[in-house]
Amino acid sequence: MAQSGLNSTVKLLGTWGSPFALRAQVALHLKSVEYEYMEEVLNSKSDLLLESNPIYKKVPVLIHGDFSVCESLNIVQYIDESWPSDPSILPSHPSDRAFARFWAHFVDGKCFETINEVAGAKDNDVRMAMAENLTDCLTSLEEAFQKSSKGGYLFGGENIGFLDIACGAMVGPLSVVEVFSGVKFLNEDTTPGMFQWAEKFRAHEAVEPYLPTVAEFLEFAKKKFNVQ
Repeated sequence: MAQSGLNSTVKLLGTWGSPFALRAQVALHLKSVEYEYMEEVLNSKSDLLLESNPIYKKVPVLIHGDFSVCESLNIVQYIDESWPSDPSILPSHPSDRAFARFWAHFVDGKCFETINEVAGAKDNDVRMAMAENLTDCLTSLEEAFQKSSKGGYLFGGENIGFLDIACGAMVGPLSVVEVFSGVKFLNEDTTPGMFQWAEKFRAHEAVEPYLPTVAEFLEFAKKKFNVQ
């Protein structure tokens, strides 16, 4: 397998509005890694993307020297391990790491699946049924947040970490489905921890430069799901 040193060239293949590319951008920012961002047009995928991710042919892809890393959570872990200087992104204790990885996979599986069902529903009754499922997902995340936040506003307490980055990919899509459904999924009554977490995450200096506005996400989603 090809090896890449810390000083090797770093490139990130992404596309505007991708919540998964956001994860890689935040991780690279936290580690102060210099990189070249390369915007992909997904209806006309570049040869570099097809060569770098021949299995799924999608962004994000991190290219470190001559080595390609695919899948956003895998990329975040690779960045944390390849640039071991502070701040650490993954928790130091094995049980905390296992906790973070479990909930990160819950986000990518259950949560994003339900978000897409709400956003893509053409029938309002179906949309509201899916909205109830999404509410259940966020209730579960609220419980996870209360267990891991240690009284702070982020999953890791005071410092942004792996689970914040994993969940942060939902911030833009959630704002879209709130508009589509008329349901406020994150609110001070039912999900107070996650509500404050989202505000803290949006404003973080490693996030704010890369996170599109709600209006920009909404326009992107309307085109994707053919919603007027």
